Amino acid sequence: MREIKKAAVIGAGTMGSGIAAHLAGVGIETYLLDIVPKELTEEEKKKGLTLKDAKVRNRIVAGGLERTLKSRPAAFYDLEDKELITIGNIEDNLDFLKEVDWIVEVVFERLDVKRNIFSIIEKNRKSDSIVSSNTSGISLRTILEGLSSELKSHSLITHFFNPVRYMRLLEVVPVEETDKEVLNFMLDLGEKVLGKGVVIAKDTPNFIANRVGVFGMMYLIKVMVEEGYKIEEIDKIFGPALGRPKSAVFRTADLVGLDVLKDVSKNMYENLSDDEMRSIYQLPEFMVKMVEKRLLGAKTKQGFYKKAVVEGKTDYQVLDYNTLEYRSQEKVKFNSLSQAKGIEDVGERIKAVCSSDDQAGKIAWKAISGTLIYAGNRIPEIADNIYSIDNALKWGFNWSLGPFETWDALGVKESVKRMEKEGEKIPKIVEELLKKGESFYKQEGEKKSYFDLSGLNYEELKKKEGVILLADVRAAKKEIKKLSSATLFDIGDGVALLEFHSRMNSIDEDLTNMINFSLEEVRKNFLGLVIGNEGENFSAGANVMLIFLAMQNKQWDTIKQMVKGFQDTTMAIKYSEKPVVTAPFNMALGGGCEINLAASRIRAHAELYMGLVEFGMGLLPGGGGNKEVWIRLTEGIPSDANVDLYPLLQRTFETIGLAKVSTSAQEAKKLFFLRPSDQITVNKDRLIADAKKTVLAMVGEGFKKRREKKIKVLGRNGRAALEVGIKNFRWGGRITEHEEFMAKNLAKVLTGGEVEEGTLVSEQYLLDLEVEAFLSLCGTEKTKERIGHFLTTGKPLRN
Repeated sequence: MREIKKAAVIGAGTMGSGIAAHLAGVGIETYLLDIVPKELTEEEKKKGLTLKDAKVRNRIVAGGLERTLKSRPAAFYDLEDKELITIGNIEDNLDFLKEVDWIVEVVFERLDVKRNIFSIIEKNRKSDSIVSSNTSGISLRTILEGLSSELKSHSLITHFFNPVRYMRLLEVVPVEETDKEVLNFMLDLGEKVLGKGVVIAKDTPNFIANRVGVFGMMYLIKVMVEEGYKIEEIDKIFGPALGRPKSAVFRTADLVGLDVLKDVSKNMYENLSDDEMRSIYQLPEFMVKMVEKRLLGAKTKQGFYKKAVVEGKTDYQVLDYNTLEYRSQEKVKFNSLSQAKGIEDVGERIKAVCSSDDQAGKIAWKAISGTLIYAGNRIPEIADNIYSIDNALKWGFNWSLGPFETWDALGVKESVKRMEKEGEKIPKIVEELLKKGESFYKQEGEKKSYFDLSGLNYEELKKKEGVILLADVRAAKKEIKKLSSATLFDIGDGVALLEFHSRMNSIDEDLTNMINFSLEEVRKNFLGLVIGNEGENFSAGANVMLIFLAMQNKQWDTIKQMVKGFQDTTMAIKYSEKPVVTAPFNMALGGGCEINLAASRIRAHAELYMGLVEFGMGLLPGGGGNKEVWIRLTEGIPSDANVDLYPLLQRTFETIGLAKVSTSAQEAKKLFFLRPSDQITVNKDRLIADAKKTVLAMVGEGFKKRREKKIKVLGRNGRAALEVGIKNFRWGGRITEHEEFMAKNLAKVLTGGEVEEGTLVSEQYLLDLEVEAFLSLCGTEKTKERIGHFLTTGKPLRN
């Protein structure tokens, strides 16, 4: 049975080191190799080193790994994963290649360089090992020319996107000779082990995502110049309003780098002689000049945007592409965007903007319709089906809807009429579609189908084993109860799922009511409960606006009831008669974190930003999070053991008082938000299904309801010790007077207040202290200022 125990990555640049970091992050031992330097640096000369010294010979690869260790956002889930990476070079360490199951070539994007590396690999690899190229556009067929049929049968392209850890898309490109078993294995590995969204692309220039995505960008730039739009106007229009990322067009280009965009465009222009829109890939004159002037984006700190200081204030300036001078951004406002803001469904939002006759609507329609036509003409050239193109654009460019999903949202019939009226030629796939139906995708009960050009008919989209998608659950009409903030579903095998769907999945009265209803429903009729969703984040925490309004109206009893009600809910989760497994991902903050801390077990996505962040708004956790972190740090220590608990108290205090947030699920374990028994899923599509498996496993193991245990606290002595540190921080000017007051309240809650050191107290005792401290902070003007500032700006205030 094939398995990847060890891998080798050749090329330690940004992509190669990023791939090595990701492989290590999922537990694969990895060799990272690069070339040997030809000359000594001045520093090496001063140290008396020679070109024969190992430190010199591995300098390039060591530098690449070091940059990756310092990269932001972090390339590693956990810096300790670097221990799985061994560095070397392609002269001294070719024997490494005989040990590995997979070799990834990530060298310079030049055909002769890649061919040379593949010939070296061929001579030094073990038979049956898989070899892949991370090229973003060079044909694998040409790389493999003249090499053995055995190597060809084990070769393919694995095109990762940068940054590797965060970008979901993996394009896998086989050639005719690629063994089907090898291809299927790599598709499975990419999805299940590497956590990627995998699409099969054809061996054509720049494959799927860049072919269509870069076209869309370049076509939009052409229209912008022709019709005189400003850069900040384009970014305002082609951002979240149209289901695109916040970085929109030009901020994305700055992140990618204009030199990279130039190389990708050049590759397509030179190799797509038969492309009907080939001329679009020629950089406009102003972008050519930008490259000459090194206005490349983030890497040169100036591109389409740059950060400047004007009259002592930071000013994020934008490029005037007519003059290549920077200026302050103008405020952008379009009626169609304002009206679309209130439309939750992204497809309806896109349709509303494209139907508008204001300037935003006009360019939105022109650019989107041009991209849809181009994508339609690419089948079967770059992919055999529409869903591969849709997924590639969603996973590689972070579009909310792919081109064909967008076409369905606009209405295929009506949009085609508009295109024809404007003199556009309609793609063959659309003409054939309209003979059979009215949309590219059809949903009939649980069955979803797509229009297939090869068969000129609808084919069922096969569901992946081990994946539960809520769209399928809804289509199967498995809903048990729905309120405005949450819905309870039956996801089969005796397991229920509670989905949050309030704004930012924030916690309000509706949601807590649904949690309590779900726990009771599960107690009576199910084996267990999963709490999870498919939103942008698991939960951003409590609805702070409700607390703020109650503070302004001095409704202290209302605040007390809100906090007490949420505490009762987290305790109900903790002491549920049936297992409750949460499935957090991305942000799980404040109250969202506390729901997880109360669960029987957590099945977390690898990208998890979990933390108790209430201190940033002048509050402290109010749903039992304080005691839960303390319990996690001290559990397993016998109550009669003579152990100094103060270092653990200090660590708990710092975790909450500094509002620490994990940068991954692995770090969440180090912060004790996750227990060692909590498991991690790398592929988000599998998260809910994996959480369901965890519920069933707990049932199979004989799950028993938790029994409440007394908690040892450090009382007055522990509180006094913490307050010494707090006072020193205040005297040193590191915290404000209000932060000192906040910290003392937290110290009181964590230590149990006015009790002796070593006293065993109940959870309810600590919860009551928590309510008292929460109300004390709500009654201050400084906390009100902090919350008001956050609600207005989205940023914390220190006062």
